[in-house]
Amino acid sequence: MNYQIITQLNDLERVCLQAREADVVMLDTEFVRTRTFFPQLGLIQLFDGETLSLIDPVAMDDMSPFKGLLQDTSVLKVLHACGEDLEVFQNAFGCTPFPMVDTQVMAAFLGHGLSTGFAALVKEFVGVELDKSESRTDWLARPLSQKQLDYAAADVHYLMPMYNMLLEKVQAAGWWDAAQQESELLVTKRIKKAQPEKAYLEIKGAWQLNPKQLAILRPLATWRYKEAVKRDLALNFVFKEQDLLTVARFSITNARQMEQEDIDPRAVRRHSAKISSIVKLAEHTPEEEYPAKIERLMDYPGYKQLFKVLKDEVKKASTASGLATEFLASKKQLNQVLSWVWKHDRDPAKLPDVMQGWRLDVLGEKLSKAIK
Repeated sequence: MNYQIITQLNDLERVCLQAREADVVMLDTEFVRTRTFFPQLGLIQLFDGETLSLIDPVAMDDMSPFKGLLQDTSVLKVLHACGEDLEVFQNAFGCTPFPMVDTQVMAAFLGHGLSTGFAALVKEFVGVELDKSESRTDWLARPLSQKQLDYAAADVHYLMPMYNMLLEKVQAAGWWDAAQQESELLVTKRIKKAQPEKAYLEIKGAWQLNPKQLAILRPLATWRYKEAVKRDLALNFVFKEQDLLTVARFSITNARQMEQEDIDPRAVRRHSAKISSIVKLAEHTPEEEYPAKIERLMDYPGYKQLFKVLKDEVKKASTASGLATEFLASKKQLNQVLSWVWKHDRDPAKLPDVMQGWRLDVLGEKLSKAIK
C-alpha cells in the first residue's frame, strides 16, 4: 500500500488536479472531537485509483485546491458512514463533497443494516481483515506514527474495491439512483442552518416545563449555544443540559440557589452572574410571548395504536423490498410522518422523508393511506 504525505501547497495542487481528472475518488477524514463544539480536522485521505494521498491540514494554511476538488461536480466522491465527515468538511471548508455517495447507504440497499461498519464490509466484499486499533487515536498530535498512517491509508485503499463491488450489485438490483438520493438526504440532514433561538427545543426534558418555564429556558439555551460556538466548546462543557433545565424550572437567580440544587460548581463560578441576569429578564416576558407547551407525539390520543399500524406497514414493505426495516423508516422517521399529519395538516412544503424520493413508492403512499 503506497501513499504520500502532503504537507506543501504545490503538492496539494498536484494531487488535487490529478484527482479532478478521475471520474470517482475515495475520501475519508480523521478528526478529534472530545471537548470541542466543532470537530477538529487532523487528516484527509484521498485515493483516485492511482495515487493515495494523506493530506495534512495541520501543516497547511491554504487548502483551496482541496476545496476545489470537493466542489468539482464532474467527480463523484465516495465515503463510508460519512455523517461526521460531512460536518468536518462543512466546518473546515464551508462546503460538503458534491456529488457524493456513501458506501454504508449502498450496502443498506443490499439488505445490510444501516450501521454496518467499514471493517465488516471490507471483510465481506474484499476478504481483508482490517486492524481498527487506531480508531480512537489523537489525530492532531504530530508526528503521526507509521501505524497511524497505515491505518488511515487503508480506509481509502480498500474503499475503492469495496465500492466497485457494491456498485455492481446495487446497479443490478436497480437501487443506484436511490442510493445517490439517500446520500444527498444525509447531507441535508447533517448540514442544517443553526437556529440558536430554537436551541431550547433540542433540550431533553423540555416538554416537562410549562410555557412560563419555557420562556426562561429559551434565552438560557440560546445563550449556551452561542457561548459554545464562540468558545468552540461542547454544549455540556459550557453548562450541563440538566442544570439548564433546573435553572428554568425553579427560576433560579443566584449562585447560592444553584449550589443548593447541585449545579456544577465550576459552571456556577463562571456563569452564575450571566445566568441570573438572563433569568431575571426572562421573568418579565409577557404571557402572550411565552413559547407554546411542547407537545410530545406519544401523548396524542391513539398514538400507540397508530404507530403499531405504521410499523406493520414497514415490515410488509421490508419483506417485499428486501431492505431492513430500520433503513426503510426509523422510529424517528415514522414519528416525522405522524407529526406531518397531526401538527402540519399534511403540508406539502414539509414532507417527511418517507413521503419523498425512493421511499414514496416503496412505503410512503401505503403509510399515508394507513393514517386516516
